[in-house]
Amino acid sequence: MHSKSFRRWSWVHKWTSLICTVFMLLLCLTGLPLIFHHEINRALGYDKAPPALADTAERANLDTILAASKARVPGNAVQFVIRDADEPVWFVRMGEKVDSPDATAFHAYDARNGEFLGEQPANDGVMNVILRLHVDMFAGLPGTLFLGFMGLLLLASLISGAVLYGPFMRKLSFGTVRRVSRRLRWLDLHNLLGIATLIWFFVVGATGVVNTLAIPMFDRWKATQLADMVAPYRGKPPLGELGSVQKALDAARAAEPGTELSFMAFPGNAFAGPHHFVAFMRGTTPWTSKLLTPVLIDAKTSQVAEARALPGYLSALLVSQPLHFGDYGGAPLKVLWALLDVLCMVVLGSGVYLWVRKRNVSVEAWLGAAESRQAVQS
Repeated sequence: MHSKSFRRWSWVHKWTSLICTVFMLLLCLTGLPLIFHHEINRALGYDKAPPALADTAERANLDTILAASKARVPGNAVQFVIRDADEPVWFVRMGEKVDSPDATAFHAYDARNGEFLGEQPANDGVMNVILRLHVDMFAGLPGTLFLGFMGLLLLASLISGAVLYGPFMRKLSFGTVRRVSRRLRWLDLHNLLGIATLIWFFVVGATGVVNTLAIPMFDRWKATQLADMVAPYRGKPPLGELGSVQKALDAARAAEPGTELSFMAFPGNAFAGPHHFVAFMRGTTPWTSKLLTPVLIDAKTSQVAEARALPGYLSALLVSQPLHFGDYGGAPLKVLWALLDVLCMVVLGSGVYLWVRKRNVSVEAWLGAAESRQAVQS
């Protein structure tokens, strides 16, 4: 590589790394417990496992579950019903109003017999604090987009680091860690761990950047496709009593065979429109379970009005979300994700250490040169 090109890549690597490192360390630190959020919530007692029962096809009536949830929080409205992907559990999210931005309650019910399993923290609890730090640093959408920009700087740092790795290591064997000095030892470890975790760090960084665009992406979908789906119902009088939610779910399953409900938005919610339920149906294979098909259901008659596939940009988002947290391969993949996360924290921390050490050496050298000049002049 030409020396001028090498210096340019070095400049890119240094400054993109330095600018984003503090925020990437924050994301790595908060991301580590989030990999095991399900297990931590269960250990803290927020997420109770359903009792062992005979495995039958019987399922509790969803209308009965929702009535019980409303009775627990009188005067509040059901915003979403969510089906656990791994266990027979229904979650019911309640709010002061159906379109309120914050939840007031988050109830869990056994899907087999309707038994109340407990209430999860709606907006507090240690895992919710960690999640907010990881997602937006308690700064809302501006915080999320800022972290997305930091993610882009991380990707630039990784690419420039990969470009520099070849010329830097051309005279050294792969895996060499020189012990001439502490700084050289950390430099070689930084390069070794950086190249070893490069692909993983790039994938997690890229999916993280995509995830920061979730709100704008869904806002676009609601303003275009969802608005088009509910357009024929504009001008109709407001709804009175809702129809059967269980029948709406059965109709969605019939419209999309081989799928199961991921979550259902209720009328008046931003994800549903004023006259409809919208059931977001997922597949049953490891791949299709991450993809959703929205089914528009008349909230009075519980009949399907339309089903329409999500656009490609939202499918990319939905696939990237579980990949970001290693949520594809169960416990073994989570453990691997956690180990790689720790290694990347070492890479980030060692990069800061090397920069500080280099500046210290440069200052000392500059002072030594200044003293030498003064001695000559005197």
